[in-house]
Amino acid sequence: MKLKNIVVLCSVAFLGLACSSSSSSDDNFDAAAQAVTDDAALLTYFDEHYLHSDGEIWTIGDVEGAAPTEEQIPLTDQVSIQNVTLDDIAYKLYYLKTADGAGAAPTKVDSVLTTYRGSLLDSTIFDSRSTVIWFDLLGVVSGWSHGFTNFNAGEIVVNEDESFDFENNGAGWIFFPSGLGYKNFAQSIIPENSPLVFKIELMAVNTADHDRDGVATKDEDLDNDGDIYNDDTDEDGIPNFGDSDDDGDGILTKDEDANGDGDLSNDDTDGDGIPDYLDADN
Repeated sequence: MKLKNIVVLCSVAFLGLACSSSSSSDDNFDAAAQAVTDDAALLTYFDEHYLHSDGEIWTIGDVEGAAPTEEQIPLTDQVSIQNVTLDDIAYKLYYLKTADGAGAAPTKVDSVLTTYRGSLLDSTIFDSRSTVIWFDLLGVVSGWSHGFTNFNAGEIVVNEDESFDFENNGAGWIFFPSGLGYKNFAQSIIPENSPLVFKIELMAVNTADHDRDGVATKDEDLDNDGDIYNDDTDEDGIPNFGDSDDDGDGILTKDEDANGDGDLSNDDTDGDGIPDYLDADN
């Protein structure tokens, strides 16, 4: 059936700042096995649902309010797959684009301006936002930080009164297993081990620079392994993306642009092949 059960929680629930939560006491929890179980549940969901012409997901065979001639194509034949590895466990995240978007796509460390609605596989809506809100993708569940990278933002249109609107936004659906959500932790009405479904619209993307040092957070992954937390040039215990002096030489990273061109990667005073901002002996 169409999404009908509406139970709205506080809007920070899925950010890890839940209104209330409880955790599993099972120290032997098998996350890899749960990933397989969740994927099977998602595949069953896709087999039993389709994208209705009204933009919502309906159960196949539900004729209440449906156009008689509407083709009920299972989501199985429409969703795309994104493979995600987290804590050495392989997950499958699924997404379905309903609008391409005219702007840029975010990386998993950027910020997004969006509206959204989150539900369980039984159609219970646990959170929604119809007005735009910014989210730092470093501060949300992994299903969001990875899932949003598959969508493009819209474009800003400035009106005569200097107000602005967003047009040609990216939009669609993200479906992910509990391992990319809350795992085996319950969040209010979200049971533990729950795959989640989100309908999203993406208006804008902000390239993040979390430490404001002039180097985009996405560019502080020096070993290009997809993990920005293990890059710590000066070994002070603070990852580069949160360290305003990456090489620990007492000169702020933002002040190591010797040629003043705004690109810190091409400043190498001692010619040793290491940019000044990463070279404590330059």
